[in-house]
Amino acid sequence: MNAICGRALLLSGCAAIATFAAPAAAQDTSVADGIGAEETQGNGIIVTARRREERLQDVPISVTALTGEALEQQGILELTQVAQQVPNITLEVSRGTNTTLTAFIRGVGQQDPVAGFEAGVGLYIDDVYLNRPQAAVLDVYDVERIEVLRGPQGTLYGRNTIGGAIKYVTAELPDETSVSVRGTYGNYDQADLVITASTPISDSLKIGASGARLSRGGFGDNLTLGTENYNKDVWAARGTIEFDNGPLFVRLSGDYIKDNSEARQGHRLIPGLLTGAPVLDNVFDTRAGLNIVDQEVEAYGGALNIALELSDTITIKSITGYREDKSTTPIDFDSLPAGDLDVPAIYENDQFSQELQLLYEGDRLSGVLGFYYLDANAFTAFDVLLANTGALIGLPGLNAQTLGDVGTETYSFFGDFTYELTDTISVSLGGRYTNDKRTSRVLRTTFIGGFSDLFVPNSPAIPIAVTSDFLGSETFKDFNPRASISWQPNRNHNIYFTYSQGFKGGGFDPRGQTSAAPDLDGDGDRDFDDQFEFLRFAPETVDSFELGWKASLLDNRLNVSVAAFLGQYDNVQIPGSVGLDTNGDGVNDSFIGITSNAASADVNGFEFEGNALVGEDFAGEGSRFSVNWSLGYLDAGFDTFIDAFGNDVADQRVFQNTPDITAHMGFNLGIPAGSGMVDFIGLASLRSDASQFEVPNPFLDQDGFVLVDASLIYTDDEGRFSIGAHVKNLFDKEYIVAGYNFVAGNGTPGSPFISTLGREGTLTGFYGDPRRVFVTAEVNF
Repeated sequence: MNAICGRALLLSGCAAIATFAAPAAAQDTSVADGIGAEETQGNGIIVTARRREERLQDVPISVTALTGEALEQQGILELTQVAQQVPNITLEVSRGTNTTLTAFIRGVGQQDPVAGFEAGVGLYIDDVYLNRPQAAVLDVYDVERIEVLRGPQGTLYGRNTIGGAIKYVTAELPDETSVSVRGTYGNYDQADLVITASTPISDSLKIGASGARLSRGGFGDNLTLGTENYNKDVWAARGTIEFDNGPLFVRLSGDYIKDNSEARQGHRLIPGLLTGAPVLDNVFDTRAGLNIVDQEVEAYGGALNIALELSDTITIKSITGYREDKSTTPIDFDSLPAGDLDVPAIYENDQFSQELQLLYEGDRLSGVLGFYYLDANAFTAFDVLLANTGALIGLPGLNAQTLGDVGTETYSFFGDFTYELTDTISVSLGGRYTNDKRTSRVLRTTFIGGFSDLFVPNSPAIPIAVTSDFLGSETFKDFNPRASISWQPNRNHNIYFTYSQGFKGGGFDPRGQTSAAPDLDGDGDRDFDDQFEFLRFAPETVDSFELGWKASLLDNRLNVSVAAFLGQYDNVQIPGSVGLDTNGDGVNDSFIGITSNAASADVNGFEFEGNALVGEDFAGEGSRFSVNWSLGYLDAGFDTFIDAFGNDVADQRVFQNTPDITAHMGFNLGIPAGSGMVDFIGLASLRSDASQFEVPNPFLDQDGFVLVDASLIYTDDEGRFSIGAHVKNLFDKEYIVAGYNFVAGNGTPGSPFISTLGREGTLTGFYGDPRRVFVTAEVNF
């Protein structure tokens, strides 16, 4: 930890030198618009964090904006890589998947992607909220910018944004006919091709489309099935129609993705407790044998955005969205050939949303009134094959199946207005009322004879018991206020104080088992009321207080943003899975989910971001050298944490996926060459120690580490072509991003591992990308 603190101090020290040295300093945005994007000057970048167009400088919340050009120059390929240069954020591919997103901001998020659990970080594509995390690891192409809003955004973005929100904004169509071809080739047989074309049909009508083929060999191999592990096999497309006649703007867009990548299986961290199977040398290799379903993801959606200017001060907007996705995945928890703990799963999600906004922009008063509606359904089905356990207790092919079907119908009314009390002082007030109805069906059935016919047609499996048959519904209502005051002594400074609140929806644990419900009301009968309360969990809330300063200094050459915040986190939802002995023989032959509002916590910290233009025209006209940085610190701790036995174990629990320190330092050296510019871009990002779960685990928890990336790009002055070489994870750092744990004990002498589900003992890890080297080339017509 001392080494990590030292590195953090080194990075922050470099930032301080850049802040107070050099008469010139800066890049393109106040809050680190990324490396190498020069098209926007200082804090003048326009964002829509408050649902209306504003300079980033004027927004009284913590926002990082990364432009599409900056992302392209850095060779950013997917959304998770954005986290390397944004403070206090974790974005990872969920365990056992290729495209499901795990997101945490300022310690708040959700790791479990099963239907029934709500996200803690909202993800938006062109202002359309994605209700589920499946297919949310977005590939980066045709993007105008990505905005990361930190802290609860309940007033303007609604439920499930208590940690923050991520806005993926696709590029508007250009005014002229254009065709762009971008190709990438790299190690692990990476071969990507993105083709984009658009053209105006008339003065007011434009059409455009993009297609992408993204492929890569595996980082490792499945030694049992002879397939690749951690490979990529994706087809994607996006189409847009835009109409703009001045007062009326209409944009119809659609996107499609098909992911045929092989199943991403884990690496065992301990030998098999039953067979003694040794730990493999390569962390990207696996022995997983589950293959009764293919790993497949198909997702598509569309959005209709309409804006009509009724006058110079009033605009109305409509945002209509529909999305649907379906995926099958074979999750081999134990990562061994036998069916010790094998979980084939199906996820099916669909959603319709409608948002209406009335925007007002007056001399001193500006703001938005709105209405939002969401109708969504999420279906999850999975078998849990415990063949080794079944053989032990005389139930061959033991299988515990779970079907979860969750319906969500929510509507809300919101408003947020800013009034300029004087030329330098403004106040903002907002609020949102939400009515959030959750209806959940949970059906759990125990089979013998193997996998059910849901996954194996004409399966010989026989149901022997129904352990859950639950249908329940509840409506959660909440009001989220927001208030801020800003002092802007001039256009280049904004000192603000903001209070905001967010909430994450409640529901019913989709893996709960009604037959395990205790007599909670003490009436001597374990009836529906007991089952309802046993499966139910309430919403969680965060109240946040933030003091910040945004500044553009030295004629827009130095841009900084500093924020300190206090977060009060209440009714924290703690989802968990435990083994269950259903027949009292001392062997866990099933597992159930138990989710409770068992904790409260404080999440405090600070963030410091900036960029500086250190020098220009030193190696010919147009030469430049700029640096950018971020530093985030979190002091997150539980005040209370009630375990399954009613004990307060807050001093034994930690925040998952939440390092105390996150930081990055980057630079861009641009040198004119021929008829273009050569950019040398470097970035080092740091994350301190982090735990995968609330209970620390020395095998799964990741020590602090640093990742280093580098890029060399040549761009023609007229933008006709570019060519680049990129290295990600230059020093080939090995690091864990997710895992499974179904063992007790810590492996120290005298304390052997004991399997809590299955007989082999499941302790498996999933790892971040190894060193990747690739070249890119783009031609524009």
